[in-house]
Amino acid sequence: MSSSQQIAKNARKAGNILKTISNEGRSDILYKIHDALKANAHAIEEANKIDLAVAKETGLADSLLKRLDLFKGDKFEVMLQGIKDVAELEDPVGKVKMARELDDGLTLYQVTAPVGVLLVIFESRPEVIANITALSIKSGNAAILKGGKESVNTFREMAKIVNDTIAQFQSETGVPVGSVQLIETRQDVSDLLDQDEYIDLVVPRGSNALVRKIKDTTKIPVLGHADGICSIYLDEDADLIKAKRISLDAKTNYPAGCNAMETLLINPKFSKWWEVLENLTLEGGVTIHATKV
Repeated sequence: MSSSQQIAKNARKAGNILKTISNEGRSDILYKIHDALKANAHAIEEANKIDLAVAKETGLADSLLKRLDLFKGDKFEVMLQGIKDVAELEDPVGKVKMARELDDGLTLYQVTAPVGVLLVIFESRPEVIANITALSIKSGNAAILKGGKESVNTFREMAKIVNDTIAQFQSETGVPVGSVQLIETRQDVSDLLDQDEYIDLVVPRGSNALVRKIKDTTKIPVLGHADGICSIYLDEDADLIKAKRISLDAKTNYPAGCNAMETLLINPKFSKWWEVLENLTLEGGVTIHATKV
């Protein structure tokens, strides 16, 4: 059995157990993962510094360096809070979304259920490994993760902490080893795309070219996407206070993020448009390239 097949098989085994674990067990392990990552912040930061040093040596763009830096501002704390936020959500599994009576004594129910095993391919933002770990476990899914090579040391350290925590508390929470696995090479991805017997869904986060390539090379269903529009439209009746606040936050909260605002479309009948642009430039330091359409 190949290593990729073993990874996929382990994930399937873990996924079959995960979907039987109570919401309390799934949430409990997320709290413990949160605590473990917080307790090992120094080790994670040291690994992140190595990735940053290598990235700088190779001439990585400043915008990508900002994404790579897990300890810039409050990014690490926000990541940790995100794990707790997911843990505190209502159980997404087993919810009745629809019920339809087809005949006397025969009712059709639509009920939420785990997908099974996810293969998630994402960019170099190191916090994503925590995001996906939390979301997949909470929803009862096993996950195989492949992040960008630029964050490999940070990913390794965080994955080790996550897996050590799962192993340590397996008997207490019921969440099994193999629920979250990290792969590192493109060859690993290529091999796993053949494992349609074990993997239920591929989720690629990246360019459209990446999504198309994956769709063309696997029998596994792919949750693809189109390019984000990242635009805000201000109509003639827009509330000025909301327009200023939302446009500023959308552009300056995390400018390096792939969902930061790129285009601000303004209805020419919106009379206070200049106040919105003034707010962006003076408060946010945003450079504006304007044109009339």
